[in-house]
Amino acid sequence: MAATLTFRHLFHYALDQIGITIPVRLQWGNTQAVFTAKVDTGASFCIFARAHGEALGLDIEAGRPQRIGTVMCSFLTFGHTVTLSVLEVSFETTVYFTEEASFHRNVLGQHGWLDRLQLGLVDYEGKLYLSDYNDAL
Repeated sequence: MAATLTFRHLFHYALDQIGITIPVRLQWGNTQAVFTAKVDTGASFCIFARAHGEALGLDIEAGRPQRIGTVMCSFLTFGHTVTLSVLEVSFETTVYFTEEASFHRNVLGQHGWLDRLQLGLVDYEGKLYLSDYNDAL
């Protein structure tokens, strides 16, 4: 039996880059930061470079501390509630900014992003399909 899925947004991502890179907008109050991030379904949280939080005017260390562990190392982040927007899907969520200014990678992870969405991928064609989890299409 065939299954049918319907999504509100389709994004064509670059196949010549490593990973799936998509545009992100964070908002805190009236201030926004726009940049790109990697889709990382294995990451527990959304983790962004400290500079993006500072651009929003956040006091990074005033956020909730969260140590992130990877196979290679661990590092400290601080959680802040912001509005996260990807491909016109927006919601308030907690994201984490790195303590170290030298950390420049941005990832969209499970808690705070993936758990709020319906996501489809056709990697061979560079297609990412996206809808808010609560969309009734």
